[in-house]
Amino acid sequence: MKSIAYIENMATWREEFSFSIPIKIRFSETDMFGHVNNVSAFTYFEEARIEFLKSLNLFSKETEQNGVPVVADLQCDYHKQMYFDDRINVYVKAHQVGTTSVDLHYMAINAVDAICLTGRGRLVYVNRHTGKPVPLNDDVKRLLMKG
Repeated sequence: MKSIAYIENMATWREEFSFSIPIKIRFSETDMFGHVNNVSAFTYFEEARIEFLKSLNLFSKETEQNGVPVVADLQCDYHKQMYFDDRINVYVKAHQVGTTSVDLHYMAINAVDAICLTGRGRLVYVNRHTGKPVPLNDDVKRLLMKG
């Protein structure tokens, strides 16, 4: 596998994931060549990210006073092709928690345990009304690093 800038040691990095969601590749996510369109990876990351935050009780109206998470950047590395009706597990973890943001890492694994996608992205927590970044409180930081 090629070297990926945000992954120092692939084996260690892979072992650190604990949260995942299953995804069944839909026909609408494929292109005319029959494999998953490159844009679909970002939808898979979004689904996993939302479920990850919900599992930590950080994605609801009640937690809005801590700021709302907004994607600041997102990247994906493609390793293996995926096709209609394939089943993958998309993993997500908090890699680094900052003052107002969290860097999330992603990994998609196919049915034979091969990595199909890796990715990372930064979420910035902002005030819904002003759009300005807000500091993460200690409870939120603890939950993110525990997740």
